[in-house]
Amino acid sequence: MSAAEHSRIPSFAYPLRSIGRLTVTPLGLGAMPLSFEEKADDTENARATVAAALDAGITLVDTADIYAPAWNKIGHNERQVADALEAYAEAHPDFDRASITVATKGGITRAEGEKWGRDSSVGHFRTAVVRSKKNLRVEAIDLYYLHRPDRTRLYSEAIETLAELKDEGHVKNIGISNASVEEIEIALDVLGEGNLAAVQNEFSPRFNHTSWDELQLCGEHGITFVPWSPLGGTGGGAFEVGERFPVIAEIASERGVSPQQVVLAWEMSLGDHVLPIPGASRPASVADSAMAMSLALESGEKDALNKELLPKR
Repeated sequence: MSAAEHSRIPSFAYPLRSIGRLTVTPLGLGAMPLSFEEKADDTENARATVAAALDAGITLVDTADIYAPAWNKIGHNERQVADALEAYAEAHPDFDRASITVATKGGITRAEGEKWGRDSSVGHFRTAVVRSKKNLRVEAIDLYYLHRPDRTRLYSEAIETLAELKDEGHVKNIGISNASVEEIEIALDVLGEGNLAAVQNEFSPRFNHTSWDELQLCGEHGITFVPWSPLGGTGGGAFEVGERFPVIAEIASERGVSPQQVVLAWEMSLGDHVLPIPGASRPASVADSAMAMSLALESGEKDALNKELLPKR
């Protein structure tokens, strides 16, 4: 990263975090909403949203091959991300593309008639990885996730395939998504300690009862835990998070920040290995989320949030 690039990055209350052999900001951009049907053809908005993330210092962008407005547009979101990064580079001569980590995923299928499925076969992953590399315009993918388990196949075999793709130089780091404790342990058995870079599971104030154990296990093994839909989802949960959880609204009001910033700061405070990726389809949304990286919660605030939001044991 160049000195000029460092000058664009603000000081953070939460330190930079590791994903495998990569170092990124403690919060990333979830690019999926840029491919929602109403946004899919708005190239300028996609460029502006990614630019807002980069301007705010964010260095991780998350996408997937199946993030697309229709079954026959697989790779849409990956191509949007690649285009937006290239447009940003053209507008900022000092921008170092290598300073940005792009994560993508494979293993879910979409076919004519919007028939969804899972495929963890060797053939599928080899085709999907090559296609994603082309979409992202890279020689090797920074971080590649098994998107969801394929229950027709042994989980270990899917991880072995990803390990082969890494050994061959197609991907730099391996992750798994929507994974249980058992599946994390299987991945560790196959890859060995230190070689599972990240686990990306749904985790938010309204949904964490099935991911808390996975978050803790990741911390024990030095694996980055990446909450998706960290604000509660795009179906209204993110916008209503302060209304649904008064403790969040109270702290936000006292600190003069948005409820969304409080949520993201709380999640980052759960461990140095926790790295939320809030989705955004507008520059204003990602700019607001990015401010959470500088919001240091006090111990009393964290205790109050933990008491109200974490699973009761």
